[in-house]
Amino acid sequence: MAVANRKFRMSKIIVLMGAPGAGKGTQARLLQERLRLPQISTGDMLRAVAQARTALAEEVRAIQHGGRLIPDEMVIRVVEDRTAKDDCHDGYILDGFPRTAAQAQMLEDLAARQTKKLSAILIDVPQALLEKRMTGRRSCPICGEIYNVYFRPAKADNQCDHHPEAQLTQRADDRQEKVRVRLETYERETAPLLDYYQGTGRLHRVDGTESPEEIYGDVEKILSNEVVRAQSSASPKRD
Repeated sequence: MAVANRKFRMSKIIVLMGAPGAGKGTQARLLQERLRLPQISTGDMLRAVAQARTALAEEVRAIQHGGRLIPDEMVIRVVEDRTAKDDCHDGYILDGFPRTAAQAQMLEDLAARQTKKLSAILIDVPQALLEKRMTGRRSCPICGEIYNVYFRPAKADNQCDHHPEAQLTQRADDRQEKVRVRLETYERETAPLLDYYQGTGRLHRVDGTESPEEIYGDVEKILSNEVVRAQSSASPKRD
């Protein structure tokens, strides 16, 4: 891509969104590898904070031990603490945050304090395809190879191509009834967040039915176009 990666790394927060099975993890990994942007997971952050010896860690531990949910104000403090580190200077990818419109507003305020631009990118996949991606997944218990009965079946029924003695397994949460619940929960909880970003003009949608490389190309094009617009608006106007 013609636009130098450094240009949009310097001030970019990428909120990568998508339902379970949409391929969010693959795109986060590609962005991390190619743009050198760290992927920041709130789950990982909260676990790390809970093991630290700080006043914030003490508060997190007390809440977790009491079986309560971490309040939004504390989650954003954890996010701000983590993203203040040197590896986030040029930007970062958020995984699992924000989850609500209230958290999204807090993130807007954080982005302003960090003088970073924010983009919300939704990997959009029809529910019927998501169900096939998840319910069709099978894996080898020996080598971990992933198959899909609809899109990438094993050569022999329910046997790994590399270890014929191994019977392929299905994760418990990939069974039909659990997949439906996961997708319904995602739709219910994420709809207000999508409405929020749509209303602020920060939401970009990419076609999640494409190949991972094509999706990545669409994501990078979005980021590149935003850089061009930002540079154009920052350029002095001529009379």
